[in-house]
Amino acid sequence: MKLKNKLGNTITYIILIALSILWIFPIIWIVLTSFRAESGQFVSYFIPKGFTLNNYKMLFTMSEYPFFRWFSNTLIVSVASCLLSTFLTTSMAYVLSRLRFRMRKPIMKIALVLNMFPAFMSMIAVYYILKAMDLTQSLLALVLIYSSGAALTFYVAKGFFDTMPKALDESAKIDGATQFQVFTKIIFPLSKPMIVYTALTAFMAPWMDFIFSKVIMGDKLENYTVAIGLYTMMTKSSSNTMFTVFTAGCVIIAIPISLLFIYMQKYYVEGVTSGAVKG
Repeated sequence: MKLKNKLGNTITYIILIALSILWIFPIIWIVLTSFRAESGQFVSYFIPKGFTLNNYKMLFTMSEYPFFRWFSNTLIVSVASCLLSTFLTTSMAYVLSRLRFRMRKPIMKIALVLNMFPAFMSMIAVYYILKAMDLTQSLLALVLIYSSGAALTFYVAKGFFDTMPKALDESAKIDGATQFQVFTKIIFPLSKPMIVYTALTAFMAPWMDFIFSKVIMGDKLENYTVAIGLYTMMTKSSSNTMFTVFTAGCVIIAIPISLLFIYMQKYYVEGVTSGAVKG
């Protein structure tokens, strides 16, 4: 039995190591390419023959591709959307978890059905609504788009709030606290894992989105996000000469998300597992 278990564990580890290499290989290749001194889109070797920092220098100094402006736009939209989405999601989840009212179950069912449809199905309608409000090609439009559907993603947060004892609410109300005070003073501070999970997912959506931002921004170069900006580098005429600069941009935009996940990993996993206990 021990030999059988040892053989099974060995096979499992071999499979996991092989999968890890497959997943890590593209990342290492992009990082090495971003420091490659030789120009060209693709080369026949893995490790560059020469290393340079010029690709990163060009990334931040080119006037036709204002990467720093794009990075700032993406950061502003992501942070604003993150804050607004986190508040809307946790508020919606708390209401549906703690309060009992007539339309509670129908609202939950409708939200579940709406979440089954991809967001880009409403892209054209959203664009014309924003155009009628004269909000196209603005960062505010992107914040509104990414935050508007946040309340529909309440299910995981609701599951987390369901695990918290209602005695906390009742004891606070006996002391004279209102429902809003119970949420902001007691439940919200105790929900750090769920808040971190919600904030990270809300931050990642605008940071990596391409479709909505491309439709809304059109050809307004200075208001591009990083995703659209890097895409503009890969034209037929410039892709061969700009590829190493493009990979440098990919490395730069991956750093904030990676650092956030490394720092918040403990709370992120705890938020996901706790929110999956009840529904």
